Amino acid sequence: MSKFIIELSNLRKSYDGQVHAVDGLSLGLAEGEILALLGPSGCGKTTTLRLIAGFERPDQGSIKLGGRVVANDGVWIPPEHRGVGMVFQDYALFPHLTVEANVGFGLVSQPHARRKQRAREMLELVGLAGLESRYPHELSGGQQQRVALARALAHSPVVVLLDEPFSNLDADMRAQVRGEVQSILRKTGSTSVFVTHDQEEAMDIADRVAVLNHGRLEQLNTPEAVYHTPATRFVADFVGQADFLPGTVRAEGIDTEIGFMEGETNLSEGTEVDVMVRPDDLDIVPSPQGTAVVAKRQFRGATNLYTLHLPSGVVLHSSQPSRAIFGEGAHVLINSSLLSHLVAFPRHGPGPQHIRELADQIGVP
Repeated sequence: MSKFIIELSNLRKSYDGQVHAVDGLSLGLAEGEILALLGPSGCGKTTTLRLIAGFERPDQGSIKLGGRVVANDGVWIPPEHRGVGMVFQDYALFPHLTVEANVGFGLVSQPHARRKQRAREMLELVGLAGLESRYPHELSGGQQQRVALARALAHSPVVVLLDEPFSNLDADMRAQVRGEVQSILRKTGSTSVFVTHDQEEAMDIADRVAVLNHGRLEQLNTPEAVYHTPATRFVADFVGQADFLPGTVRAEGIDTEIGFMEGETNLSEGTEVDVMVRPDDLDIVPSPQGTAVVAKRQFRGATNLYTLHLPSGVVLHSSQPSRAIFGEGAHVLINSSLLSHLVAFPRHGPGPQHIRELADQIGVP
């Protein structure tokens, strides 16, 4: 039997034969793993979730849940028989039913007493014991979200799918509720996939992140690997803030405008590249000899984000402590010694080349 609870193999879905919402997607998810589908609007993440749930039929490829084929060219298992728990973006709670009745809604085949007991067990699990008789409109947004999760978990699903689960919460509630949801999923050992366009959510909750772009998988890896060693320029640009510094490959590294960056590369000497630079990679020191000029300072509470102009016209950003205040127009020296995860993209030709070896993209069937 496969080690994966969820297996997607060469999955494709088009609309009107024109829009390729999902284009050759393959990935695997281990038991108890939490996966984030991350990407901009229209990248195919919600369609992927709907294909797993059974709300859409794939044009090509196969889907396995718990080792059982639920969709391929000759098999189609409807949503209600897939063992999937679903948390919708708007929670989809029934306004005329109590909290207890909402949680027990999917257990109608069980005896009334067992259904009631299970609903109360789930409400205790999500921290809502005592609210069984309330109605959805009497709950806060965070409480409604937990009711929806309790309902999804009530029938012990093979997988739990969450579609933008925190989008209806205000900023102050998001961090708290996503921490609670993660804790519940960990406690129950639930294999989960959640859709988000919020990078912070993906990095905070997921064991691995699948970055999608125009229906294709750009990268599948841990949050740390996706951030520090992006597999493509799209990932580098989409996940976190990134600047791209032109350089030329030399025998032992890359020569750039802000200095020589040592590191092995499998690119031939003389290749023109763009080196990914994140704001936390660069330290700056005021100096009349500095060739970089501070163009702007953005105060962000714990940090200042500086916009730096180089003589060539290249723009870089540097994140500094909040008390490190340099005026606009100040000349600074840039220290790139903090670049511990150098990644370079050939300026001409397909694909990235990493200075340091990328972690393997595990979990692809």
